[in-house]
Amino acid sequence: MPTLSLHSRVNPAIRRAAALALALFGTAACNFTITPPQRPAAVVPPAAINSATLDQYRSAVAQRIVERNPSYVLRGNPQAMLRSLVVVSFVVDRDGQIVASSVYRTNGDDEAESTALATLRRSAPLPLPPAKLLNTKGQVELFEDWLFNDNGKFQLRTFASPQAQTLD
Repeated sequence: MPTLSLHSRVNPAIRRAAALALALFGTAACNFTITPPQRPAAVVPPAAINSATLDQYRSAVAQRIVERNPSYVLRGNPQAMLRSLVVVSFVVDRDGQIVASSVYRTNGDDEAESTALATLRRSAPLPLPPAKLLNTKGQVELFEDWLFNDNGKFQLRTFASPQAQTLD
């Protein structure tokens, strides 16, 4: 029967663990400190956006659009089946200027889209946005919905009356 040395009889995984332990504990006489990794600095978000402030600003913008476009504004309740719903995305700078605007969602009614964008442009300059709403570029992006009746008049969702309940 062949004789096996102690080295060949010990599991290789145990040999590696023992070698690692020897390496670690063998240097214990040396003075060194293991420093745990640093936690990343806390990410400080921009000034918290108060939803009440955002809602107030959206209302002020909607009021300006209504005031500057009275002949296009629908009085009373929108009809049950709207002609069109146009969602416009727009960016306002710290001076109330509209720096970008585009149709975000629509049913494809070109006339309603043109009216929504034109009434927004006619409303400039918009009220100055609160500083805490501004991004790092000094701008705020908003969305507003224009709800159109068959006669081409609209209400903004911010101020919209309940829709009619019947198709009459």
